[in-house]
Amino acid sequence: MQLSREDLLKAYKGMCEIREFDDAVHYEFAADAMPGFVHLYVGEEASAMGICMHLNEKDTIASTHRGHGHCIAKGCDITDMMKELYGKKDGICGGKGGSMHIADLSKGMLGANGIVGGGPPIVLGAALTYKTKKTGNVSVGFFGDGASNQGSISESMNMATVLQLPAIFVCEDNGFAESTAKEYAVGGSILDRGKAFGLDSHEVDGNDFFAVHEAAKHVIDNARNGKGPALLHIKTSKVYGHFEGDAISYRTKEENEKIKNEEDPLKIFKKKVTESGLLELSQLEKLENDAKEQVKIAVEESKKADFPTEKDLLTDVYIKY
Repeated sequence: MQLSREDLLKAYKGMCEIREFDDAVHYEFAADAMPGFVHLYVGEEASAMGICMHLNEKDTIASTHRGHGHCIAKGCDITDMMKELYGKKDGICGGKGGSMHIADLSKGMLGANGIVGGGPPIVLGAALTYKTKKTGNVSVGFFGDGASNQGSISESMNMATVLQLPAIFVCEDNGFAESTAKEYAVGGSILDRGKAFGLDSHEVDGNDFFAVHEAAKHVIDNARNGKGPALLHIKTSKVYGHFEGDAISYRTKEENEKIKNEEDPLKIFKKKVTESGLLELSQLEKLENDAKEQVKIAVEESKKADFPTEKDLLTDVYIKY
């Protein structure tokens, strides 16, 4: 599929924003300026953008504990997200959710999830609604290679096939469930598991935005047109380890350097589009600088913002329909 220059710029803009956001969180958390617990998406940007560029605001996604990239790719406001991570009142969830429970229903972002494998069952509910109401929308559930072993994933795949729901399952396989290698803990093939449940299943190079974008278009278009659910098994890498503070002792120095220098989706994208003459280097550098400035402002505003008050404790406890 040939993308327009506008689409290419949009893709790189989103990947830069994800990268700068989580790089900033990495620095702020290390400086003990940010509360809570965070898991960063650096190195996996092509997955979120390659998929979410095919979605509209009424389509939905459910994320994982590593959810910042999915939020940004789905259109969530970066400053409101940063305020949420700082626990501030004007955060995207009122400062009450933090990193692992960040959400914005107005953008179709059903939430990050501290429960491993917790997103796909939520996606089933959304997808069943879309099928019942014939809206033409789809719902995408992200999960990791470790979560692929959870019963919730198998049950969700089975139900999606039985009911022929417009649901897309995305396994972002970065090779490790926390510090446990996939080769040790995952029996058989994740791709074959999807096929066994009758899903249209594809394995994708997650470092290549174009490969992700093409595969995502195929399965999302099919789901919209009533052709049922699918699985994308995306092979990717996380740069910073499982959580902030992770010593990454389960990877060698050489492996870490290879991930940063040879498997970086932003570097790969930049090389492809400049060498082919699709975009100018100056255009990409401007997007990089814009993202840096945007995230810098988000951090500054978040630090100055107010915390929730005692009265805010009892808000959002119940919802009225």
